[in-house]
Amino acid sequence: MESKFTISEVLSASWAALKSQIWILVGLFIGYMILSFVFGLLLSPAMTSIALSLIANLIFYVIAIVFTLGYTKNLFQTLDGEEPQFSAYGQQARKIGTYFVAGLLYCILVFIGTLLLIIPGIYIALRLQFFVQLIVEEDAGIIESLQKSWNITKGQALPLFLLALVMMGICIVGFILLGVGIFVAAPLISLMCCCVFRKLNSPLNSLEEETETDVKE
Repeated sequence: MESKFTISEVLSASWAALKSQIWILVGLFIGYMILSFVFGLLLSPAMTSIALSLIANLIFYVIAIVFTLGYTKNLFQTLDGEEPQFSAYGQQARKIGTYFVAGLLYCILVFIGTLLLIIPGIYIALRLQFFVQLIVEEDAGIIESLQKSWNITKGQALPLFLLALVMMGICIVGFILLGVGIFVAAPLISLMCCCVFRKLNSPLNSLEEETETDVKE
């Protein structure tokens, strides 16, 4: 099956979107990094026991989930030509439980696949990676988000792998630029993920697949 997207097209569209809201998206990312650092300092005294350490890590993880959900919504708003809204974080907070369980299942499946000579783990990670976007964009449930990510990425493992390599390259370049470039690279990579998700999940692609199936029959 042919790729439903081109890397150049995704990179171009994502870069154009990032430039339109660069100060907000970069600012939010930097703000999260600072918040994480501060919470790390505040919670470090709680690392004296296993129980307190678990509680501290859980709090930190919940904060990370809220940011991921809200920031993903901001990315979609940017792609839609809208200004990212801070209210997105409060609106998406109700999905913490869904993300937590879906993310846990995702990690378990990828880990099991990795044990099977690594390559299956990479394949599973590529196929299930859009569960976050589905939770945010379509309010999908735990199993639904993983299952639909698997469905929309059918036949797209190789293009997604090549895209992942490009994203790694962007990340490396970001670190090379005195580390500061990562504050631009991270939002760009995130936008690319959301852009590809929409291309894979578009009704037009679904219609084309149905037409191809009918022709073969």
